[in-house]
Amino acid sequence: MSKLRTYIEESSDELLNKVSWPTWPELQSSGIVVMIASIIISLIIFLMDSTFSRVMEYVYSLF
Repeated sequence: MSKLRTYIEESSDELLNKVSWPTWPELQSSGIVVMIASIIISLIIFLMDSTFSRVMEYVYSLF
């Protein structure tokens, strides 16, 4: 039980005193970057899926 208490105390101390948390503007700009990257990746996947679907429809129509 002593080890658990020590672990919790050290974890709390590290999270409150040793971690450098981002500021609100940094957090917002990082969130925007993630959102834009997610949209770009989803568009790329959509285009790849649409293209593959059309190619497979063409291949199936040959038989």
